[in-house]
Amino acid sequence: MAVNLAQKAQNFTNRGRQALETGRYELAVDMLMEAVSAAPDILETRKLLRAAQIANFRKSGKVGFGAKIGGMMARQKIMGMVKKGKGVEAMAEAEKLLCQNPLDADNIEAAVKAAEAAGKPDHAAITIEAAYECSNKDPSLLERVANYYAIAKRWDKARDAYGKLASMKPGDQRVMQLLKNAEAQATMNAGWEQTAGKKGGFQNLIANKEQAAKLDAANKAVVSGDDAELLIQEKLKQIEAEPKNMNARRALARIYIQGKRFYEAIEVLQQAVEASGTMDPELDRMLSQTKIQYYDQQIDALRAEGREDEAAAMEGEKNQFVFDDLAQRVERYPNDLHLRFELGKQYYTYGYYDDALTHLQLAQKSPKDRLWALYYLAMCFLSQGQNDMAVMQLEAARDALPTMDDLKKKVVYQLGLCAESAGDLEKAYQYYKDVYSSDVGFEDLSERMLAVSHALKAKG
Repeated sequence: MAVNLAQKAQNFTNRGRQALETGRYELAVDMLMEAVSAAPDILETRKLLRAAQIANFRKSGKVGFGAKIGGMMARQKIMGMVKKGKGVEAMAEAEKLLCQNPLDADNIEAAVKAAEAAGKPDHAAITIEAAYECSNKDPSLLERVANYYAIAKRWDKARDAYGKLASMKPGDQRVMQLLKNAEAQATMNAGWEQTAGKKGGFQNLIANKEQAAKLDAANKAVVSGDDAELLIQEKLKQIEAEPKNMNARRALARIYIQGKRFYEAIEVLQQAVEASGTMDPELDRMLSQTKIQYYDQQIDALRAEGREDEAAAMEGEKNQFVFDDLAQRVERYPNDLHLRFELGKQYYTYGYYDDALTHLQLAQKSPKDRLWALYYLAMCFLSQGQNDMAVMQLEAARDALPTMDDLKKKVVYQLGLCAESAGDLEKAYQYYKDVYSSDVGFEDLSERMLAVSHALKAKG
């Protein structure tokens, strides 16, 4: 059976390559999709498929509104699979998504996360490489590409990508700092590479094969199997020798988390908190996130067994933990504005609007969370019937958002609702139209626009 699948994959690959070389891109995509389906681990076939997807997309033109909505739903499905640990299935769905638009930043990110969840960082890198070659005019996509290279410790590529980004965003200090960091790392790596092949050079850096294997495993973006066990044993020895070494404890926890061994990760992190002897917000954050992942894992397992009532009960337990944990961390770190923002959202979700306002107003001081904080402040004011106060927050957020991203859609839509509630139908229609021009399927926008249009005609 395996031989038949391999031969089938080779046949489809040959036909796909021939179609790609002769400009029959749609046929090439179909053939190579069949090849990847038959033999998903063959890297070269996936490279050809990515080239065919990009060529076909460029030939066919832009994506319509309907396809954009379909893409959003497909990404949600893929991320759901990733969350449940179904990386291989997520990769198959991601390839279908990339056939629609292989150059969309969100599609690329979904495909990369699917490949990483499947334990195939090389396949993730193919998607990033293809995006990098086509991202000269898209700063958002280019930054995602550069960030991935940095995460994967491919510093020469990261440096080049950040360099391009810096030329597109002159004067952006954040980008300049990312570029400097990548340049420094690339320079250090170059020093190592220069010793390769020279007598005694590499051996002077790495004393023996065992140490080389440890370094190789540690540098992988995703560690699994024997590599993971090798690093686990190494970190356990290191922690035994240096009980106060928090970096070793964090590294051990990360290895467990990558392997979805959340219970063991929680034990390591709890021991780290005790061993540190001081408040460590990074350890606290990591422990909280891991506990949530453990809850999700248990909930998914219960649902897979058909134990829906127990799953629902544990979902409630998880929600209570999230709320209590945030409240406790805000008490420990009252100046952490991001924690304030997260707790404010929790209070808003459960209808405690006065408490939510207190934390969200403080969260406005955070550059990272300010605009979302303004949105949730507005929602709190609306829930309390203070529409004028809500409009002030929404207008401040709208004016600070340069593009019609997901947040701006929500903000402008709410401004439309406020205008409609106040009887200003012309202004409401204009707000709705602004969102509609970017996302025709946003919430109940089509129905609202139709109703307002009829009302305006009747009024006229």
